Amino acid sequence: MKRLLSLTIFLISCTLAVAQSGYNIPITLKPYKNTYVYLGYYYGKLKALADSAMLDENGKGVFSGKEPLPGGIYFVVSPRKEILFELLLDKQQQFSIAADSATLPNSVIFTGSQENNLFHLYTRFTNQIGNEINKTGEELKTVKNAKDSTKLRTRLKWLTDKMQLYRDSMMAKNPNSFLTTLFQAMKEPVIPPAAKQPGGKYDSLYAYRYFKSHYWDGVSFSDGRLVRTPFFEAKLEKYYKELVVPNPDSIIAEVDHMLLYSRSNTEMFKFLMVHFVQKYINPEYMGQDAVFVHLFEKYINTGQADFFTQQYKDFTFKRAYSMMANLIGQPAAPLDLVDTLDKPAPLHNIKSNFVVICFWDPTCSHCKETVPKVDSIYKAKWKNEGVSLYGVMVDGGKENWKKFINDNKLTGWTHVYQLPSQQKEEEAANKPNYRQLYDVYQTPILYLLDKDKNIIAKKLSYTQVDEVIDLKLKTKKSN
Repeated sequence: MKRLLSLTIFLISCTLAVAQSGYNIPITLKPYKNTYVYLGYYYGKLKALADSAMLDENGKGVFSGKEPLPGGIYFVVSPRKEILFELLLDKQQQFSIAADSATLPNSVIFTGSQENNLFHLYTRFTNQIGNEINKTGEELKTVKNAKDSTKLRTRLKWLTDKMQLYRDSMMAKNPNSFLTTLFQAMKEPVIPPAAKQPGGKYDSLYAYRYFKSHYWDGVSFSDGRLVRTPFFEAKLEKYYKELVVPNPDSIIAEVDHMLLYSRSNTEMFKFLMVHFVQKYINPEYMGQDAVFVHLFEKYINTGQADFFTQQYKDFTFKRAYSMMANLIGQPAAPLDLVDTLDKPAPLHNIKSNFVVICFWDPTCSHCKETVPKVDSIYKAKWKNEGVSLYGVMVDGGKENWKKFINDNKLTGWTHVYQLPSQQKEEEAANKPNYRQLYDVYQTPILYLLDKDKNIIAKKLSYTQVDEVIDLKLKTKKSN
């Protein structure tokens, strides 16, 4: 009998273990019936659906699956694809939800999930405070005198402080909860008063240094749950936009540091890698493509980013090899092209303080507008500053090219193109074409080189190139 009882208990335990290995979330959602509702989640700035549930005539349904869902902030979506309310998913994924869409978020009831009971209390509180903050903010926009402005700003600070005090209180009472982890990750450093330096002066960079060094205090880069929140990617972007010096070397050091700390968590490592690759493959600022090239060489090309599809790997391979030869500060690749008379006119034969390379197409509408303006500023200013123009016809046909040069009196340039025979020779020898070496995928494109043919700037407008030349000349004079 004892053996039979033990066997029964064992079988029940196994059944429960199997049942609890996945997720099972019954939901009652009024007034919907005989329709689908959805369970979605955040992934950085994106939103995606994880599951769907068919509600019966009583508004009851179940979200369920054999495998547990990754932890994070999820949300329930209406049949009209509107987010109704949020919930937390962590280790406990066996609980129920009841709600009425007419009285959200107050009507939501979680049974069997202490995490979500806490989260629901917080949601109700922030909904109330958030409305007051928004209202005060709108009033502040229309205020017309300093007294009222000061009063509203004081109230706004009081409201935001009240919200933070509420979070601090919840963290103190529930130190081991997922919600506390989220609060800690959301929190920004509070800068203490600066100490006086010798001589009674203050360090002007103290606030910046303190804020930057403590920015990630509440974040664990080994916690993959954070990637499924609506705030983590925004926090990441703020750090690189406002706190990291925007030169490639500084960014690379920060990126490598974060990727190293995320190694122990596949979800976090993948998220960061995808974020950085997408950010720097088309960078906001000139020269930051060096960050993408670094990511490709150190991680992607060494097999450390196997989560990328083969198609995306091929894409990054092509982009990386189109960027490697034209990074800022590197020598420009040789251009052994011919002029309008098919005579050799290599780039490196030009002797001048600066060379502006203009890749263009005489049939391109943007080129038709831009190239004459480049010529005008060259004749009015650049020529006297020791600037040479090297114009490369990318497409459009030789006759169209020569006609455009003559019609627009583009004199003083070195006009060149590639002979078809040269292109065939390169292809036969499997050599990279100048389009790849200079990453020419559209026209017009301008490069600025120094007297040694090193790349100073690239892919700027002609007015921006002019500003860079002015800056270089001023720097030269001051030295």
